[in-house]
Amino acid sequence: MSLWSLVSHMPAEEFSSLSTEFPRSLRCLLAEWLENQPWEFVNGSDAFCSSVASRMLSAMLEKLRSAAGSDGQQCQILQQVNSIENTFRRDPLRLVAVVRAVLEGEKAAVLKRDHHLPLSFHRRQEELKFSLGLQRLQHRVREIRALQEEGPGRDGAVQSPTPPKELPTLIMEAVKELEAAKQQVLKRIQIWKRQQQLAGNGAIFEENLAPLQKRCESLVEVYFQLQQQVMAASTELGPELLPRLLERFKEVLSSLVKSSFLVEKQPPQVLKTQTKFQASVRFLLGPQLLKAAPKPYVVRADMVTEKQARELELSNYSNTLSESTGEILHNTVALETNPSSGTCCANFKNVLLKKIKRCERKGSESVTEEKCAVLFSTDVTLTPSNISFHLQVLSLPIVVIVHGNQDNNAKATVLWDNAFSDIERVPFVVAERVPWDKMCDTLNLKFMAEVQTTKGLLKEHYFFLAQKIFNDHSASPEDFQSRHVSWAQFNKEILPGRGFTFWQWFDGVLDLTKRCLKSYWSDRLIMGFISKQYVCKLLSMEPEGTFLLRFSDSEIGGITIAYVIRGKDGSSQVENIQPFSAKDLSIRSLGDRIRDLGQLRNLYPNIPKDQAFGSHYNKEQTGKDGRGYVSTAIKMTVESERDQQPPRTMGPPPEAPQAPMFNLPMLQPELHPESLQPLLAPMCPSTPFCPQPMPTGYPTVESNIMMVPDRLNSPFHSPSPMLSPPSLSHCQDPSFRPPGPFMPNQFMSGEVSQLLPAGPSAEPQDEEMPELPPFPAVEDASLQSSPRWMSPSMEQSSASELDQFVQEVPLLPPFAPLPQHSGYPNSSLSSWALGEARWDDSIRPRHA
Repeated sequence: MSLWSLVSHMPAEEFSSLSTEFPRSLRCLLAEWLENQPWEFVNGSDAFCSSVASRMLSAMLEKLRSAAGSDGQQCQILQQVNSIENTFRRDPLRLVAVVRAVLEGEKAAVLKRDHHLPLSFHRRQEELKFSLGLQRLQHRVREIRALQEEGPGRDGAVQSPTPPKELPTLIMEAVKELEAAKQQVLKRIQIWKRQQQLAGNGAIFEENLAPLQKRCESLVEVYFQLQQQVMAASTELGPELLPRLLERFKEVLSSLVKSSFLVEKQPPQVLKTQTKFQASVRFLLGPQLLKAAPKPYVVRADMVTEKQARELELSNYSNTLSESTGEILHNTVALETNPSSGTCCANFKNVLLKKIKRCERKGSESVTEEKCAVLFSTDVTLTPSNISFHLQVLSLPIVVIVHGNQDNNAKATVLWDNAFSDIERVPFVVAERVPWDKMCDTLNLKFMAEVQTTKGLLKEHYFFLAQKIFNDHSASPEDFQSRHVSWAQFNKEILPGRGFTFWQWFDGVLDLTKRCLKSYWSDRLIMGFISKQYVCKLLSMEPEGTFLLRFSDSEIGGITIAYVIRGKDGSSQVENIQPFSAKDLSIRSLGDRIRDLGQLRNLYPNIPKDQAFGSHYNKEQTGKDGRGYVSTAIKMTVESERDQQPPRTMGPPPEAPQAPMFNLPMLQPELHPESLQPLLAPMCPSTPFCPQPMPTGYPTVESNIMMVPDRLNSPFHSPSPMLSPPSLSHCQDPSFRPPGPFMPNQFMSGEVSQLLPAGPSAEPQDEEMPELPPFPAVEDASLQSSPRWMSPSMEQSSASELDQFVQEVPLLPPFAPLPQHSGYPNSSLSSWALGEARWDDSIRPRHA
């Protein structure tokens, strides 16, 4: 963005004082061209500044005349152009001062309004400054050459603007300007490195190194020209001045060569052992200084600790590494020059960190806070001067992990280091406390980069995040702006009442939004970062059915729906549905879940849900699919507390629903499950039939699958031997084991069996089952009255034994779901459709 693009939208009255000598109409015609000239850096009245000012005046007049040809007020513009030419032709430096004043006034107006200038404007100004400095340096070299060619004994020496006795002074000024240009190049390289590090957190990064390489090559070319002139003037410089100048030349070249060895592609900053990774280094001066190398040089990669990196930095990378802190395979690559692209690179493609040696940690520092780096090194010999250099460069800080569960905390260490480290620092020192507003910028940058959205965090989101990380619900948003947040608050201290840190919770939100909610967030359908208490305040006065979406405050990676209902007394109540995880949303999307719930009508403040989420609904499948199967559908329902039956205080318990697939033997109606535990222990697991209620305070969600099979005959024509339990007489033998799987949930309905803590099981593939011969006809009346699950071949107990057993041990009544006490609806999926907890696979329909 240019300066003029901002100034052109501001009132012209603010710049009236700047238009006295340079009309506003001409500024409008010149637009961005004017600010792309080095007006601000032409400071002086010497021959070089005068020549630059004359060139800019001529270029301006040509630009104005070409623009006037396409303008309706051609005559008026041409008159102004002639006036500018007549006024400044004799003194072009005065034009430079006038235009500089105009640009300074425009920058002041923009800073007053926006408090900052566009980054692109600063970058362009830096390029103009270096370009003008390089031109001045080239002008100095020409002056020195001309002075040496004239010499003190030649006729032209008297007319020379610079007497021969001033040659040492002129050379000293040129060397000083060379060092200034070198500092600009080094600063630009440091800025590129810093931008590369910020890119690890999601910042925009211009990776192209071609402009920087061109700048380095131009400066090195002028360096050799100036050095040649200094060596030619060795006699005039004397034995004292010459060595000092050569030492300064050597330092300039060494700094440029060592600084131009860069890590173009960084290795992963969270690196897992036994995992391959890639990286590449680039030598910007390689194509220029390594042309005549007999063979390619070899670059080596080694792992170093923070202590080793600090020692290398203090030695200005002159020392060599004594010992690697980790074993890296395939760690040597040739440094090759590509003539077509003009680059000199070493590409590491199949590097593998086999193992890492941990160093002593500081205090309570964990392994995920320990930082190391990859050191890339090589030895080269420059072609023109035949000087050898040992080149070394460190990668960005790396956290090495050995297990995936360390990834979250390792990312926190990397995020903090990338965001708050200084450009020039001792490796890898970083601030322990940072301003909260900088933390907000970092979180917003990371969120937008991870989710890949243009919609960032809002001020209300920052306020909620500040309340969470500082555990302060009484401060105002302005109070948080002056606070500092520490590393411990970010990812060491557990949040009050929770089992995780602030970063672990925020990273869970990142992952959930990136995987399942990107489009919803980009459409601003998710309020997201807002507390449950503030939600109640927002929705308390809204009509029934108003809802909003927020990230769960108590769970990692969850999103919940808060909606308004009316109680029996007519009062407004706000319910929060049990949070959905990424796994839940992969089964049924958030938009489809919202469509399923009739309780939800309008998205806060008053947007009909079909209007807000219609584009996110998935098309429902009907009929049969390509294989001839009838399609199924999952529907979500919510049962609030007002819809639940009040608990019974007296009278017999409600009749339990009968299992749909089995007829259980009803020996005695008053039998209790706990009395059967000693008897059924050999056959039945000790796991309870239903999980313990979870007192989370959310309404429960129930997902039902509506299935219509193509043909449903009687599922069990004959009892399967695999399901036949032993006779009661065998049950009394503690050493007896049943011949096949006999689980209690075989006699439970699909929804009840889902409550078993064993969790969902994978859907088995349909297999062709061998046809079983029918059981022989039963003629004995006593066998005909046997329970349905008992095989006729089993030994029957006598009546006396059975009576004794019934009296001592009451049998289990028909199984039924336990009542819910958690306050939120329970999530369950029916058995056969999604492959969750099911009846035994051997007794699926049409496989008996």
